[in-house]
Amino acid sequence: MLAVRLALLLGAARAFYLPGVAPREYGTGERVELKVNKLTSTKTQLPYEYYALPFCRPDEVVVVAENLGELLRGDRIMNSMYELKMGVDETCKVLCRKELTEKEAAEFALRIDEDYRVHWVMDNLPSATKYVDETNPAKPLTIYDLGFPLGFRGSGEIPGTAVGRAYLNNHLLLTVKFHKDPSSFEGARIVGFEVEPSSIKHSYSGTWRGAETQLSTCGGAVSTPLGMSGAAEAVFTYDVKWEVSDIKWASRWDTYLLMGDEQIHWFSIVNSLMIVLFLSGMVAMILMRTLHRDFNRYNAIEAAEEVEEETGWKLVHGDVFRPPQNPMMLSVLVGTGAQTFCMTVITMVFAVLGFLSPANRGGLGTAMLLLFVFMGVPAGYASAFLHKTLKGVDWRTNILLTSTFFPGVVFLIFFVLNCFVWGEKSSGAVPFGTMFALLVLWFGISMPLVFAGSYLGYRRKNVDLPVRVNQIPRQVPEQVWYMRPAFSIVVGGLFFILSSIWLHQFYYVFGFLLLVFLILIITCAEITMVMCYFQLCAEDYHWWWRAFLTSGARPPRDTRQQRRSTLRSSAGYMFAYSAFYFYTKLEITKLTSCLLYFGYMFIAALVFFVLTGTIGFYACYWFVWRIFSAIKVD
Repeated sequence: MLAVRLALLLGAARAFYLPGVAPREYGTGERVELKVNKLTSTKTQLPYEYYALPFCRPDEVVVVAENLGELLRGDRIMNSMYELKMGVDETCKVLCRKELTEKEAAEFALRIDEDYRVHWVMDNLPSATKYVDETNPAKPLTIYDLGFPLGFRGSGEIPGTAVGRAYLNNHLLLTVKFHKDPSSFEGARIVGFEVEPSSIKHSYSGTWRGAETQLSTCGGAVSTPLGMSGAAEAVFTYDVKWEVSDIKWASRWDTYLLMGDEQIHWFSIVNSLMIVLFLSGMVAMILMRTLHRDFNRYNAIEAAEEVEEETGWKLVHGDVFRPPQNPMMLSVLVGTGAQTFCMTVITMVFAVLGFLSPANRGGLGTAMLLLFVFMGVPAGYASAFLHKTLKGVDWRTNILLTSTFFPGVVFLIFFVLNCFVWGEKSSGAVPFGTMFALLVLWFGISMPLVFAGSYLGYRRKNVDLPVRVNQIPRQVPEQVWYMRPAFSIVVGGLFFILSSIWLHQFYYVFGFLLLVFLILIITCAEITMVMCYFQLCAEDYHWWWRAFLTSGARPPRDTRQQRRSTLRSSAGYMFAYSAFYFYTKLEITKLTSCLLYFGYMFIAALVFFVLTGTIGFYACYWFVWRIFSAIKVD
């Protein structure tokens, strides 16, 4: 079932088999089942199940078992009336005849105007449409798109069509590629599934006799496209062509994985790597030399009368570990970030190893959701231990907020968006049963695991701080303009973090994604440590919140605004870039579709915020601990 072309760190593509998974062989004449999935559009972003339109449908529609990820993404896989037999070609085979009412024809026309594409599945392979780009005749380029168009709009360049009128693709050429290797296995393995749609207004003589009807518009005869501008008779037909292919079963997903331009990935990765290497070199050279000089100066044993007035980060040693304002919310966010980080790392590892293949529809979404739920233990542990370190005492509130705050915000947004999708009667609407299952996962599994992690966190012995905390807080001197939070955080979030992780398109090329994630971790950690060092040198010891917000969001000018200003930098820029992408690359016009896009991007920005904020916080915490452990303090 799972064969994945993995682009690893060096970009090498290799086929991968999962233990216990074997391809299926078909004998000559054996029935091959064709399943229908859904209709999708980049204009509306609202999927519909296949039989939401008046297509030919079997007497009994059987829904294939779906996993949680498929339900969340709107997949509805069902059986069909198409009959295919291995190695048996068919020509203009009649599927059914539909007397479309004016309302049904208008529904087809509407979906055609919205550029909907039809998605089918055969032997776990999705259907694809092949195009040949002959811009360069010497080297024509073959391009594949998932699914096939439901229809097209007429134009002056298409004979027999009226400009702007919708035409339904009711005749399909199904090209199925199969591979044979008698020395290794018996029968044939399906390695390709292509669909070439066309629109034909079929005609026949006499009365309709079902599949026995002889159509006069088949066999290459010139025909008129089937228009959808009023009540019409639609005869659905198809051809089947079987082709022997040299492609092996293990490499059959290469066609789908190479639908995008891999050079875009390489350019992004190389560009990001150059930035990270340059940044790492600068941090290693400047920061380490500066710290070495500071250590030598601070640890020098001199007579009291020879000691000059000191300045710099050593002066704040008595306040650098002073608990910040609102330690409860900081602990909750760090705990949620630890949960998200563990989920991301494990998901990436499984994906690179080949356990989350595109052949496993919905597998990635299901894995991420379940891993987030089961990572409640590290969430509770990180939140509880930090809360205890910061002298927090209200452990019940900490546990409750860690288990409900972030999931509650995400679930509330998701529920509201789902209501709008429900109003559109889209298959993307999550059923109430699935909603109940999500609540069971949340309250029945995630919350108990957070409680277990919190118990372990509170049971752990407090660590001994490298320096004592003064009873009276030190006054922070007036900061110069370039050390104010607004400037320092904007610089870090925009130029280094956002440019390092954003990819314009998502592919199942997990090697690239893992490399980008590593770049993200390094960048967040380095930027946060550099900004933290500058802050401490300016004798500002309020680093706790700024460490979290440097990578995640812009910190406010005063601590009273912290909870109102948590999404202003890298996460805010991510959301702003999504708005830019929306207006420049997409053609979404429907209100519900716009709400879906920006709602889900806001959720993505929230996840990005807690993830990068936690990485930056722990990097800065380790940095502060190390430098103050290396100096002598009275």
